[in-house]
Amino acid sequence: MSAQADKRADLNLQVSLLSEHEITRLIILVTAMAKKLDIEEANHPEIPELARDVKPEKVLDTLDNYKQKFQDSGATVTSS
Repeated sequence: MSAQADKRADLNLQVSLLSEHEITRLIILVTAMAKKLDIEEANHPEIPELARDVKPEKVLDTLDNYKQKFQDSGATVTSS
């Protein structure tokens, strides 16, 4: 059962990362259109942060590092 939960969690992470990437692209596209149309909201201060692309390999590396730290400390790592 744990192996199945791990596979499900990995798939969920992959779908989330893909969604994040696609939404980021949409934000960039819509922002460019809004700027071209002189829409004031295109200059909202949160836009640059939202338009930053998440690097999936960095997320996965960070997760692996946390898992390793927990395993080294003797704690058990479970997927939700």
